[in-house]
Amino acid sequence: MNYLTKTLLFAGVLAVVAGCGNSQKKVQEGNAEAAPAPVQATRVTVTSAVMQDVPQTETYASSVEAYAVNNIVPQGGSRIQKMNVDVGDFVSRGQVLAVMDRLNLEQARMKLVNDSTEYARIKGLFEEGGVSQSDFEAMELGYKVSRTTYENLLENTVLRAPISGVITARNYDRGDMYAMAQPIYVLQQITPVKILVGVSESDYTSVRRGQEVSITADAFPGKTFSGTVNRLYPTMDPVSHTFNVEVLVRNADRMLRPGMFVKATISFGQRRSIVLPDVAVVKQLGSGQRAVYILNGDGTVRSSLVTLGRHFDTSYEVLSGVNEGDRVAVRGSSNLRDGSKVEVVE
Repeated sequence: MNYLTKTLLFAGVLAVVAGCGNSQKKVQEGNAEAAPAPVQATRVTVTSAVMQDVPQTETYASSVEAYAVNNIVPQGGSRIQKMNVDVGDFVSRGQVLAVMDRLNLEQARMKLVNDSTEYARIKGLFEEGGVSQSDFEAMELGYKVSRTTYENLLENTVLRAPISGVITARNYDRGDMYAMAQPIYVLQQITPVKILVGVSESDYTSVRRGQEVSITADAFPGKTFSGTVNRLYPTMDPVSHTFNVEVLVRNADRMLRPGMFVKATISFGQRRSIVLPDVAVVKQLGSGQRAVYILNGDGTVRSSLVTLGRHFDTSYEVLSGVNEGDRVAVRGSSNLRDGSKVEVVE
């Protein structure tokens, strides 16, 4: 073997060795790239689920309504002779509000006077046997009809307030012909006032007549009014599953007016329940369900669907899904998934 042949053979061996080394290096680099990155633990704070007495209060938005509303109208069309009050005036029961044309009333009054005199005369003759039973009864009937007609015309000519309240509308002026299209006045009773609130079906058995209700109004910041449950409506709304509760407020100072926006707070007592901070409760994407993340013993968490009760201050009442003593993730829980590794921080 000459020198050239030996040189070529040696070079080939070197190439094979170099190729094997490069192949091994590539395999090692590929394995390094395929190796998974270490899992980073999510830093969370935790709290222990505790039992405590939870006030069962609920606040409902509503508006003030007059206790009673009366439309002041005569029985038939007639000209208005006098109007004694205006919008915003407070009136007492029995006060004269308006007087209609009196022509028919005067005619009825004169007939009643005449029939009354005749009735007294016939009655005296009947007692002495001077007229028959049928004649006396016919006269008596005529007198009663005249009296009823006069009383009806008097009620519809001199218009009086049937309740004490405030005039909230006036639709005519003196001298107008009442055409039976709109009431002459609208009278509303505002001492007391009432508030209708829609209470959930689940609280139906907890509401009772006479129960105290706390009322606040946007028009009077910082002031609280006291009311009581006056009436429970007997039927449920099939869509919202609520029933109406009528709350009565005395409103002696007349501060609350019909149409005002108010909030009514009703207390249903207390219930012993699990309580968690509201930031620990996470809404599930794509659904209305709520969940919390409970710590396992191996440094991971598991999700648990929960049923929530009352929300008060910054806490939730939890009715199911968590046991007393469970350690629940609070801060950082929104970034967790079922099985996530966590690092608990103080």
